[in-house]
Amino acid sequence: MSKYFLILICFLIFACSSKNKLEKEIETIPIEVTVVRFDKEFAAAQPSDLQALKLKYPIFFPKQYHDTIWEQKLIDTLQQELNREVEKKFPSETKLEKELQGIFQHIKYYFPQFKPPIVMTTTSDVDYRNKVVLSNDLLILALDTYLGSEHEFYGGIKKYISQNMKPSQLGPDVATVYAQQLIARPKHRSLLAQMIFYGKELYLKDIWLPEVSDAEKIGYTEEQLSWARENEEFIWRYFIEREILYSTNAKLPAQFINPAPFSKFYLEIDNESPGMIGRYIGWQIVRSYMKNNDDNVQQLMIKNTTDLFTESKYKPAKQ
Repeated sequence: MSKYFLILICFLIFACSSKNKLEKEIETIPIEVTVVRFDKEFAAAQPSDLQALKLKYPIFFPKQYHDTIWEQKLIDTLQQELNREVEKKFPSETKLEKELQGIFQHIKYYFPQFKPPIVMTTTSDVDYRNKVVLSNDLLILALDTYLGSEHEFYGGIKKYISQNMKPSQLGPDVATVYAQQLIARPKHRSLLAQMIFYGKELYLKDIWLPEVSDAEKIGYTEEQLSWARENEEFIWRYFIEREILYSTNAKLPAQFINPAPFSKFYLEIDNESPGMIGRYIGWQIVRSYMKNNDDNVQQLMIKNTTDLFTESKYKPAKQ
């Protein structure tokens, strides 16, 4: 056995033990999570219980809606079926509380000012645009948007959206809403600025969700992530050769940043590509920056786009 192999083994053992030490430290952070299951209480209620529900959970009953709306909803057969499906997928709060506790402990470790929220679950008529809502100290989770990618309720929803409507995506979605509160919004509207913004968000998921796959952090399938990795050099060359990194063209977010069935290079490869490929490249730039610099996470959050990009020394991975 060569001495270089021994050195490599020792390095890997040290890296694993250091990581375990960090995770063990994070696990000791005293955070308790209690999930309030409004969805269960609503599912079990009768129209005669409405006033008591409104007093207990006023946030779920906007004043502009008449009581008859809620009374009808309580006896609506589709709502009742939705309630049953949520109950089957999320019968207990224990697993959810444990997952959220881990996320909150990681956020608290890196951002000591963090205060854990009150967590409430609800149903939302499958409003996939508002799966997780954070308002001050209240975190609302719409559990009917996490029933599973192939669930029959999602039949009319586009595949690139429904692929992330599964229980394993709930943690990354919670991380997203907190990350976007901490990252300084870019002052410029260039493609690069938007790439870096989402790159920072995904980097926070790296450190907050150590057990989550890269695919789930960004909302890709494993096949989509493999495509992005295998084509990283081509994507980067495309951005450079067409001089679009600093462009503020309003069409670019739809091509490379926003959720979409595929990214729009206007080439034959489009249908093979995943959407949001600009976010993926921004993620690799931020990872490269943190690897090559001594900034802490708080400094990263306010680092401006130009300096971060320059100091990242980013080079696309070659396959």
